[in-house]
Amino acid sequence: MRKNRRNIYFLLLLGFVLFNSACAQNPPFTGKAYVNEQLLVEQATVLLNNEKRLIPLQNLDDNKIASIHFSGIYSAGFDSLLNKYAKVDAFNGNDYMGAKPFEMLAQDTKFYNTLIVQLTDAEVNNLQIIDFINSNQKLKNVVVSFIGNSASLIKLNNITAPVIWTARVSPVAAYFSAQAIFGGVAITQRLTKTYTPKYAANAGFITAKTRLQYTVPEDVGIKSDNLSAIDDIAREAISSRATPGCVVLVAKDGKVIFNKAYGYHTYDNIIPDRITDIFDIASVTKISATTMEAMQLYDAGKLNLDSTLGTYMPITRNTNKKTLSVRELLEHQAGLIPDISTFEVIKPTDHNTDSSAMYPTKVNENYYVRKNYFEDVMLPAALRSAVKTRGQYVYSDVGMIFMQQIVETLTATPLNIYVQQKIYSPLGMQTAGFLPLYRFPAYRIPPTEDDRKDRKTLIDGYVHDPTAALMGGVAGHAGVFAGANDVAILYQMMLNRGTYGGVQYIKPETVDLWTSKQSAVSRRGLGFDRWDPIADRHYPSKLASDQAYGHTGFTGTCVWVDPKYNLVYIFLSNRVHPNVGNKLGSLNIRPRIQDAVYEAIQKGL
Repeated sequence: MRKNRRNIYFLLLLGFVLFNSACAQNPPFTGKAYVNEQLLVEQATVLLNNEKRLIPLQNLDDNKIASIHFSGIYSAGFDSLLNKYAKVDAFNGNDYMGAKPFEMLAQDTKFYNTLIVQLTDAEVNNLQIIDFINSNQKLKNVVVSFIGNSASLIKLNNITAPVIWTARVSPVAAYFSAQAIFGGVAITQRLTKTYTPKYAANAGFITAKTRLQYTVPEDVGIKSDNLSAIDDIAREAISSRATPGCVVLVAKDGKVIFNKAYGYHTYDNIIPDRITDIFDIASVTKISATTMEAMQLYDAGKLNLDSTLGTYMPITRNTNKKTLSVRELLEHQAGLIPDISTFEVIKPTDHNTDSSAMYPTKVNENYYVRKNYFEDVMLPAALRSAVKTRGQYVYSDVGMIFMQQIVETLTATPLNIYVQQKIYSPLGMQTAGFLPLYRFPAYRIPPTEDDRKDRKTLIDGYVHDPTAALMGGVAGHAGVFAGANDVAILYQMMLNRGTYGGVQYIKPETVDLWTSKQSAVSRRGLGFDRWDPIADRHYPSKLASDQAYGHTGFTGTCVWVDPKYNLVYIFLSNRVHPNVGNKLGSLNIRPRIQDAVYEAIQKGL
């Protein structure tokens, strides 16, 4: 049944998916031609009527955005790029020029507080469209993207909403305008001549680049052909059955220059991987959720690295955990065991096939755990566990589960809700979060293991990690699902030393501290994994600098930030499908792709 449903979803959305995956990273101009055209567009683009500083758009978590186009032949690419930054619903204005009355356009967009209206020379002569803009700009935020000639600009003289105007008509102009709305590119020019008293010479507003830009490798001094090794390594991974598919993203200098999907969700080759797919990122959760929240609490003075579990968790005060410090937990040096027992110790009375007040915690389809199972069974097991290796580096999920309890206590908010409200949504991350099936259909999520032993089902949209699963999918060490673009946004914020979209999420000195080497006995930072100084380990890759930090995930994922190269590298896969194997590791797929990026950087143009 699940397979049939996935097939139906795939057929229904094939057209949208193929377009949405391809647009931004496969432009009609390529290489140096794209860069040259983009420079001409930048020099021909001005921002008018931005007295209220609406552009770049802010408060993405509160913005409900609609994009309206009419005859614009580049609207598909424009809308695709808008959706890199926030959820933007597209409306074809031509639908309201015939079968539907034009007045219905305002009715159909009434629940949107921001309207982006795409105009060409043809539309500025349409009084209905101009009246639509004039009436809506009094009620809500309106942004006009106008690609056309100066004679048409004069007809926009009475518009008070921000107007991004470029006289250069090309697909790159549409891409540039879409990105300028969100601060993906800076607007650097003013009007060079006077068109009206309002649109006079030197009029216009300058903006800064505050978010990711989407462009070609040549824009950062890399030859596109020199990244072809990524294709070869990804195909090797798939043909070797190291993973059925994967997505690779590379951002350099704040610009996404490579974002490509390979293979399929499963080895039956039914649903192709897409760059918009949502992956179980496994232990990348540790730094993407728990550590991020901990850094914010550290900034707020609520979390002290040298305070103990006993300070924050009274339940630990009569245990061997009470003196363990936050610092030790984050460095994996608290002496904790790697994990607690999970499905091997669960009793028949602890779970049921149906949900109820007694069995409310969903693990998978037809698998529900009894109420308070974590508090009654899992937490006591963690509290009883031995502390044998304190002061040594022993990687532990238990430590991050304790960190989850600490941050939830300090905020009185569940981890999943905090990171969604305070980090992911404000950043414009649309897919990232725990419990993805509450927000997305299964066909967008590559399945992980076909678990015939414990859960007796294909794990699809539910967390793969067994401890996190029995915790209901929200855990300090695993449980976040995300698409590559969202991971890129989060770690570009980190590479920016805590700032993104003009907002400071984490203090720069906190980013520097937590991502730098902290331990005398391991390569670790605080929460973050780092470059390994032992040369023959080549970790995370042969060519990574000693500044590199990030994390890997058991499901076949990783993110690495390398400040020396101003680089973010992301690899997402479901290598544990249909069964857990180690070919992705033995073939060194992730580090080899990372090295291919460094090699391309070194070769230059």
